[in-house]
Amino acid sequence: MAYVGNGAGNLDVEEESFEDAFDRIPMASKMDLKMALEECSIALNLFLNNKFSEALDRLRPWAKESMYHALGYSTILVMQAAMTFEHQDIQRGISTMKDALHTCQRFRKKNTVVESISNLVTKQASEQLKEEEMHAEICYAECLLQKAALTFVQDENMINFIKGGLKIRTSYQIYKECQQLLNMTQDLDSKNETYSQFEGGVKLGIGAFNLMLSLLPGRILRLLEFIGFSGNREFGLSQLREGAATHSLRAVLCVLTLLMYHTYVSLILGTGEGNLVEAEALLEPYLDKFPNGSIILFYAARIAVLKGNFERAEVKFQECIASQQEWKQIHHLCYWELMWSHSFQRQWLEAYRYADLLCKESKWSKAIYMFQKAAILSMLPDDEVKKTGENIVELFRQVEGLKQRIAGKSIPTEKFAVRKARRYLPSNPVKLVVPALEMMYVWNGFTIVGKRADLTEGLLITIEKAEEQLRCDPNPTEYHPDDQCLVQMLKGLCLKHLGRLMQSELCFTQVVASEKMIRYDHYLVPFSLYELGLLYKQQGDFQKAIRFIENAKLNYKDYSMESRLHFRIHAALNSLKSSPATTP
Repeated sequence: MAYVGNGAGNLDVEEESFEDAFDRIPMASKMDLKMALEECSIALNLFLNNKFSEALDRLRPWAKESMYHALGYSTILVMQAAMTFEHQDIQRGISTMKDALHTCQRFRKKNTVVESISNLVTKQASEQLKEEEMHAEICYAECLLQKAALTFVQDENMINFIKGGLKIRTSYQIYKECQQLLNMTQDLDSKNETYSQFEGGVKLGIGAFNLMLSLLPGRILRLLEFIGFSGNREFGLSQLREGAATHSLRAVLCVLTLLMYHTYVSLILGTGEGNLVEAEALLEPYLDKFPNGSIILFYAARIAVLKGNFERAEVKFQECIASQQEWKQIHHLCYWELMWSHSFQRQWLEAYRYADLLCKESKWSKAIYMFQKAAILSMLPDDEVKKTGENIVELFRQVEGLKQRIAGKSIPTEKFAVRKARRYLPSNPVKLVVPALEMMYVWNGFTIVGKRADLTEGLLITIEKAEEQLRCDPNPTEYHPDDQCLVQMLKGLCLKHLGRLMQSELCFTQVVASEKMIRYDHYLVPFSLYELGLLYKQQGDFQKAIRFIENAKLNYKDYSMESRLHFRIHAALNSLKSSPATTP
């Protein structure tokens, strides 16, 4: 332990932030619930100040004795495993989470929470569930959820997949029961600091579950509702907002969940309408508290990206990288974002530099990194590529061998990259047309770059050059109709963001009209129908918007990234059907 009980010594007190003062409290010799919460608050502050090892050191000695130490310690290791994707880190995370579940189990009431609630309802005993036991339920549910998430990525064994699903269901049930308990005890006079901590835990769990379930397309949700799941997005968001406004240990976890939703989930699995005003307001107090915290800096940079302020974002990502050297995985997240930020600005050599770093350093998805690297180099003139010493054909040929499987399934974006890269396998390869821009669309990047008319114009110029080359191609290949449709769809996106809506509509309509000519990229038609739907929504024709989006949903299947489109369709239809113009 670096700072325990040694008042002076290796740190200059004057230079330390207020938050770091917490880590000077001596290690406890006994651990009750109140003390455990205080200790975990210290560890959380260390973690947010990039002192990851010290946070673990703080928690480790009591991880087998205290439920909160067990939860905190295992959560950090699970986060690390999720970032590295290293097999040994995943195994370590699962093993630690098993220990944490065992620790939490010792504190749980021997009869079930349901029995306790029925006792409360019948007023047999209002003290049926002691405070410590209430916390044990929440900690147990949180551990179960995290272990389930890691079980999914552990290997491709279907048994693990089912086990993970059962753990999630158990976790969900506990959270629902704890919420009932919270509702019944709201009026008690004996509320104290530890009760508020319990309340924060319930709001985090219920909020995250409702938000997560509300994102699922209807056909999946109907299956889940059959086994007791249901999700309400607005309720989930309100629970997380209430949790974020408390002073509980989990307030920052509620904030980070909301930030993840507004800055990533709503963009990749939705229509790109994250609430950036709320995201900035949530982040602001933490930027003041942890000005050098890498996780906080990362979200500040990500918000700048989504606002189209790529220059500021790049500065913030560099600050994030410089803020710590212990968790290189956070650097990799920054490299991914910097790669896209430079791609949006057509700074292809800079974008290549970050794709190359990811290929060398990160294990998250080697296939996608290799594809990105080759795709970005494809955007450069041949003489520029030569200077890098890379061979584009050889890079594309490596993609398929790097594909991985998780829970027995291939990652959809990897499958897409592999399929596209196969054009380079024959001895006479057929070049992909604007592959970096196609991947930009896959990650919903046009929604981001569309905030900047100057950069959108630049992309349009690149796309129109590709369109002209295809038009003048003397020896069209079997891929020619697909390439023409891809270029039309990307052109339609640029025109939409530039406000040239009629021309945009013509581009998307041309793709749909060419459906029978497409041989490989069948995803282009349902995605173009979806984009037409969004275009009609923008023009206020909600009925027509719903008709086109429903067409994409109901009449197409077995195409690339189908599930991703169904998530986006679900989000679009939700926003359309709640619009005043569509209610009778």
